[in-house]
Amino acid sequence: MSPQKQGYLYVLITMCIWGGFTLTARLSANWGISAWDLTALRFLLAFIILMPILIYKKDTAFLWKKEPFILAMLGGVIYCLSAYSAFHYAPAAHAAIFLNGCIPLCTAVAAYVLFQQAFDRHTWISLSIMLLSIGAMSWMMYLQTGQAFGFGDLLFFISAIWWGIFTVLLRQWKLSAWHAMSGVAIWSALVYVPIYLLFLPKHLNEPDPVHLISQVLFHGIFVVIIATLTYVEAIKRLGAFKTGSIVTLAPFIAAMIAVPVLNEPLSGAIVCGLIGMGIGALQPWRWLMHQDSLQQSLEQKKNQSSLD
Repeated sequence: MSPQKQGYLYVLITMCIWGGFTLTARLSANWGISAWDLTALRFLLAFIILMPILIYKKDTAFLWKKEPFILAMLGGVIYCLSAYSAFHYAPAAHAAIFLNGCIPLCTAVAAYVLFQQAFDRHTWISLSIMLLSIGAMSWMMYLQTGQAFGFGDLLFFISAIWWGIFTVLLRQWKLSAWHAMSGVAIWSALVYVPIYLLFLPKHLNEPDPVHLISQVLFHGIFVVIIATLTYVEAIKRLGAFKTGSIVTLAPFIAAMIAVPVLNEPLSGAIVCGLIGMGIGALQPWRWLMHQDSLQQSLEQKKNQSSLD
């Protein structure tokens, strides 16, 4: 299999898992699995798998640096608690808009606030489209229901802020995918699980055991470990822009699947939000410009070879 085909295979795996995250997280809320329980069990399982591997490889020194700990608190514990809680108040389509759709916006703002990275022209266009689509969607929702936003939408947006900061710090600190993934999982378990056991409410006897086990296996293994590694491998073969653009589609596809599978409503306002946020996140005009620049590069090489 060629590197390009391998890259698309890794992208497909990542899309399935990321899309599955939206659907299964909403299902966990419907099944009565609390955010406290799912977050604890997710990181506990990942810890049990990863810690022996790190000890066997004698690769634990990086854990004692401040970077993995900070990333774990932001992109691990706090992000998971806010995101999983949001699914108890809002449907999957809202997650695609206010969480996944807003992540590029929050990442750009976090990069500017933390490291004074100015917005480029593409970012300004993208942010403008997103803000217009959210404004139009909110206005339509207000006309329909008398309420523009819900508590779940606020939690999704807060989750996007945490993930945006996490992404910027991860990019700035240049940790490898393995160290970033392992550090987040292990420190999240070390910090959160004891707090959960001692102080937080537990509802492990309420959901069906099959539902609980399936959620823990999916989120602890597929989301935490496999999706991180396949995403990085896809970037190595296809590049960050193409990989990121394709994978961004996953939560929006999941929102469409949630309509028949989970019997969730899909109003005109939500469709407006999905389309606008999808365009803003994907930045399709960059695909055209990327193709144009690639064609120009090929033409230049062709002209150069003919002169030689």
